[in-house]
Amino acid sequence: MLPSNLLPDFRVRQRDYLLEISRMLTQELDLEKLLARILRVSIEMLAGQAGLIALKQPEGWRVSAAHGIAPAFMSYLTPLLAEEIVSELDVRELNRMLKDLTYTASMGLLNGTGLPLAAQGRIIGVIFIFRNYADLFTPNDRILLQSFADQAAIAVFNAQLYGDVSYEKQRLDALLESAADGILILNAELVIERCNGAFEKLYGLTRDEIVGKKHNEIVHWKKEPQGTTLEESVSSGWPLTPNATLYVEGDIARPLPPHLPVGITYAPLLSSENKLRNVFVSVRDITHFRNADEIKATFISIVSHELRTPVALIKGYASTLRRDDARWDKRTISDSLAVIEDEADRLSKMIDDLLDASRLQAGGLSLNQADVAIPNLALRVIGRFAAQSPKHHLVAEFPPNFPVIIGDETRIEQVIANLVSNSIKYAPSGEIKISGSMRPEQIIVCVSDEGSGIEAKDLPHIFDRFYRSTGAVKQTKGAGLGLYLARAIVEAHGGRIWADASNGSTKPDSGARICFSLPR
Repeated sequence: MLPSNLLPDFRVRQRDYLLEISRMLTQELDLEKLLARILRVSIEMLAGQAGLIALKQPEGWRVSAAHGIAPAFMSYLTPLLAEEIVSELDVRELNRMLKDLTYTASMGLLNGTGLPLAAQGRIIGVIFIFRNYADLFTPNDRILLQSFADQAAIAVFNAQLYGDVSYEKQRLDALLESAADGILILNAELVIERCNGAFEKLYGLTRDEIVGKKHNEIVHWKKEPQGTTLEESVSSGWPLTPNATLYVEGDIARPLPPHLPVGITYAPLLSSENKLRNVFVSVRDITHFRNADEIKATFISIVSHELRTPVALIKGYASTLRRDDARWDKRTISDSLAVIEDEADRLSKMIDDLLDASRLQAGGLSLNQADVAIPNLALRVIGRFAAQSPKHHLVAEFPPNFPVIIGDETRIEQVIANLVSNSIKYAPSGEIKISGSMRPEQIIVCVSDEGSGIEAKDLPHIFDRFYRSTGAVKQTKGAGLGLYLARAIVEAHGGRIWADASNGSTKPDSGARICFSLPR
């Protein structure tokens, strides 16, 4: 029982303690600081020597604040509370366990008093005060103590709730900022309330310049999009249900060109009265998909055209030779069969290139590594093309003792052959040179010609799949895969490939030069 000389003081100060806890309800939302203040007040109010506050967590009891407790006792108590059996104890059993533990540990010198913390109809924790006299209170004392505990519980519950809300806000912020797509949050008037970093980058303005603007001021369609716009949908009564999402696709204007192709998904958030509160806007850059569609269309166009030509020639010459009403001399038959053979070879090469391109898309080319002598490869390629193109003079120029490298001989020969074939296509006549040079860690091979060269606007794209310049489409046949495959093969060997607009000469129309490097 409290000493008689303390009781009047206790009752007088009880009101002050309750007022202080009431102030904590509105002034302190940091849970750690709040628990420390509640524990300090509790120790003073109960004339204790030490104390702790244990909170009930989903995994069990945990000491969340302590004062005046010996480290040795805390090091024993903390794992004890975490034990599975203890974590299932209710507050009465926990109090009884703590009292017994305190009495035993202090050899009967200390007693313990526990005040349960209850909020929203459930126990959220317990204040346990260590002191050197028994916990005998009058009914009036118990009422005052419970009022104090209730006020403290509300303060703790509010701080926990604030912590949970803060954590959820942090999670939402992290989710918005980590999203690859641009995200906007609109209010019921379709004014932008929030904007993430991805949308800033897509659009080209800072969030301070975006937030507060109307949706249609930022999402301004350059032409009629695919799907009904948000403003049109809202004016027609959208949304009728919480799951009524919208999808719109098109080009939107932004401060700096070009226009941005986007797919936008709108998801509504409704109030309990089914009124629109917010709209969540997800903006995805679909440039990549547009490019893929364009590549697909280009592929179909090129392949259908390039395959049709050799097939038509083969069929035409074969049908002519089979005519029963005509007799052909040996020269005509030989020339016709030569055309059929050449077109069949061209068709076969195109099919091989398409298969290689498909393998690249599926995961890369496999290489059969071995010793490769580049000068020998160059001479072999020259021998193959020399008979096919009498208007060109093909030469190889390599320094003595050119190093042997490790690589796939067939694939490297394919690279050189593709480069020579390109030179033959775009240079009507003249010299085509395959040259090599050595560096400490790599070798460099170049193929140069004396044609019209490569236009500057085409240089960044000549290694792209299916890319053909306007002049190339008019002048030569092909699917636009030769240089694309050459780059893939060189890069698979750990090298790189590049093009010069001219073959190194300062004269106009002095030809082109394409070089690649391979590690030694």
